[in-house]
Amino acid sequence: MDPIEPTLNRRHHQRLREIYRSAGWPCQDTLEVELIAAGQLERLRSADGHETLRLTDAGIQTLAQAFARNQAARSPHEALVEQVAVAMTRAGRLAWRGLVLRVPLPRSLLQGAPADTAIPREPGFAPMQMSAFDDETEALQALPDHAWCMACPDVFSIRRSSVEAYLEPVVHEIKVSRADLLGDLKKPAKRAAYLGMAGACWYVLGLDGKGRPVGGPDDVPPECGVMVAREGRLDVLREAPRRAMPRLPLHVWVSLAQASPVQRDDALAQPPLRAPTAIPDAPGPDI
Repeated sequence: MDPIEPTLNRRHHQRLREIYRSAGWPCQDTLEVELIAAGQLERLRSADGHETLRLTDAGIQTLAQAFARNQAARSPHEALVEQVAVAMTRAGRLAWRGLVLRVPLPRSLLQGAPADTAIPREPGFAPMQMSAFDDETEALQALPDHAWCMACPDVFSIRRSSVEAYLEPVVHEIKVSRADLLGDLKKPAKRAAYLGMAGACWYVLGLDGKGRPVGGPDDVPPECGVMVAREGRLDVLREAPRRAMPRLPLHVWVSLAQASPVQRDDALAQPPLRAPTAIPDAPGPDI
């Protein structure tokens, strides 16, 4: 009977990465059986009889090809979103991509106000501070000239804190082309939604084909900060104004609970495991 070679998928690639980053202790599940049968893993036995797993040359090649495909499949926008999200996690924050959050905005903005319309900054324009969620009609009674708006920030992050007033929610909007940047800046409602859901909003700008930033501080309104991504780093061109956000409303917590935060690459790595070493006997009392 001819041997059956299993087809490797994303779960197999993830397991190869986990084993490569760890000491290789086996889980003895179906994935490992298939990877061993496919020649991607080999079993090693120590002199003490402990069995571990190690990637073969074929496994290393498979992992390298998977990394290359993932990198090639990412668009410049997705790659920069990932860079910013990971940077937020490295700064000790919890970050999410692809959230859809509701924010009440003035109807004048939602009805197509001119691009140069000033975004209100009075205390009443702090929609994320509204705690009413179960009854939306009651929630908007305090702001009768407002309506709900759905906003999708590229990256939304909060501090890792158990004190709600210290969360400091921040939005990062990613732009990798000048046309996209200028088109976005013509939508004051979108910018107002970002400022309504966070204490600070940043525009993160990529580089064009000639290595030049697609925009600068003069292009972005002063209520937002500006960063530019260069050679794997994020350079601040203008700090984002910050305002206090005492609390997040219930519907934001529900959205965060339903989504998975971004994980740092090294957060997925299993800490190095070592075989237990013998503990010398403690000396007994003198007699």
